[in-house]
Amino acid sequence: MRAISNPLRTTILGLLHERAATVTELATAVRRPKSTVAHHVNVLAAAGLLRVVSTRRVRAIDERYYGRTARMFYVALGRRADGVALPRDFNDFEVAAKESVAAYDIGQLRAFIRHARIPETRAAAFWDRIEQVIHDFDRLSRSGDTVYGFAAGLYPVLDYPTLPRTVEEE
Repeated sequence: MRAISNPLRTTILGLLHERAATVTELATAVRRPKSTVAHHVNVLAAAGLLRVVSTRRVRAIDERYYGRTARMFYVALGRRADGVALPRDFNDFEVAAKESVAAYDIGQLRAFIRHARIPETRAAAFWDRIEQVIHDFDRLSRSGDTVYGFAAGLYPVLDYPTLPRTVEEE
C-alpha cells in the first residue's frame, strides 16, 4: 500500500502499463530527475510491483527496462494479516477530482453520480459488474494522442435522505 500511495509511483505504474521503459525514459516522461525516478522505481521493484524485463548494452552500461509484474494490482483496505491497520491516506476520487478539472473547464468531462438504497449483497454484485468494466478499460490497447482517466466507485452515503420504509419493505 505504501509503495503505491505516492502519486509519482502510480504515474510510473501507469506509464509502464503501456510498455516497458528505462529510468531515463520514465524521467523524461514525468519531467523529474533520473535519481528521483530511480528511487521510486526501486521502491516499486522492492514491493514486487515492477521487475527488470530486459536489458540493453549502451556504452559499456547495461540499461534496464522495467515492466509491471501484473496488469492489475488489488489492494485490500483495512488490516494486514497480522492485524496492523493499513493507511487510509490515498483516495482515488481525490486524484480523479484534481485530474478532471481541466477536462471540466474545456467541456470534456463525462461523469455522473446516482444514489440508490440497496442491500449490501446487491451492492457487492453490482461492484462485481463494475470491476469487469474496469478490466475492459484496463485491457484497451494503448494508442491515440489523449490519455483518459476512468474513475469508478461505490460507497455508502451516511447522511443521504431516504424515504420511510413502506409496509411491503418491512
